[in-house]
Amino acid sequence: MVGLLALSLVGCAGLGESLSTGFGLWGGNEKTDKPAPLAEIKPAVAVKTQWQASAGAAGDYVFTPAIAAGSVFAAGYGGSLARFEGDSGKLQWRVETGKKLSGGVGVGEGLVMVATRKGEVLAYDLDGKSLWQAQVSSEVLSAPQASDGVVVVRAADGQIFGLDAHDGKRKWVYQRALPTLAIRSHAGVVVSRGGVFAGYAGGKLVAISLSNGILGWEANVAQPRGATELERIADITSLPVVDGNHVCAVAYQGRVACFDILSGNPVWARDMSSLTGLALDKSNIYVSDARGAVHALDKNSGASIWKQDKLLFRRVSTPVVAGSHIAVADLEGYVHVLSREDGSFAGRAATDGSAVGAEPQMLGQNILVQTRNGGLFSLAIQ
Repeated sequence: MVGLLALSLVGCAGLGESLSTGFGLWGGNEKTDKPAPLAEIKPAVAVKTQWQASAGAAGDYVFTPAIAAGSVFAAGYGGSLARFEGDSGKLQWRVETGKKLSGGVGVGEGLVMVATRKGEVLAYDLDGKSLWQAQVSSEVLSAPQASDGVVVVRAADGQIFGLDAHDGKRKWVYQRALPTLAIRSHAGVVVSRGGVFAGYAGGKLVAISLSNGILGWEANVAQPRGATELERIADITSLPVVDGNHVCAVAYQGRVACFDILSGNPVWARDMSSLTGLALDKSNIYVSDARGAVHALDKNSGASIWKQDKLLFRRVSTPVVAGSHIAVADLEGYVHVLSREDGSFAGRAATDGSAVGAEPQMLGQNILVQTRNGGLFSLAIQ
């Protein structure tokens, strides 16, 4: 999978070039470590496909759908942008943007937003009518976000742009240098409580003001360690999560850590390596680590609650909390449902056989996934 497996030689070799190695970004040697076979389970629940639809193949990118106004908005690399009814999957409209798209869909402030590998940001209304187009510094690998009149777009060169939601004009830009070697990631930003939270290469988590792009604080989720450049990679390649007064993030070859949302002061941290990220509920944080194990940690202390290690090297997605269960997806398109209480397997469903690169989402009581082949699946736990 190019999205997370490529190492971009940013700065030295030029943005977009990648280094192909046997280095095991998923926790082992990619040439020799085979995905664990599917463990036999005794299902406690049935996981059924409520509906499925096609959004268009992802190509070498990772596309995340968006859920809003009772609908699912999804796009594909070829330029198709579509809206589906959330209950039935019925196509409501589809537009051809005429562009090669490179990231997921964002919905907010009455806008449906996508972006391209040339750094073009395209905004439509909820009925699919084109409203405006803007330009940022480089390709956009993540979904634009919109709140309080501002559209926030993260470019692959590390710059974050604040655009006017009315016409797309630039309001501010946040810039920081990237290291020579960094993991190519589709992680974007989280907008919450008037702040924009983003993880960076080198294990940095930043909070910037939504209104003007000024840095509020910067915190260390991880510190690069090791003798070689590859060993020293400690990048945040997934979205942080915001919960009450805390914001939490996890880094590859680093730590999972939580910070005070206002000051950036550390609350707790523990060693953990993850490429895909975390989710939380009122008690726990759930993390898929770089080897494919799924962990439940106490939200207040980071103490281990349980670990499910029978999905090793299956490139497990970000977890999603689904009622009394946790769901993750893998490189073969399987969706695994785990018990929130002890991490045991409760159920499993197949999709179209292609990898689920984007994080699963909750569509009401159902689990929504988008596969690399462009399949959209709404799965009900019964």
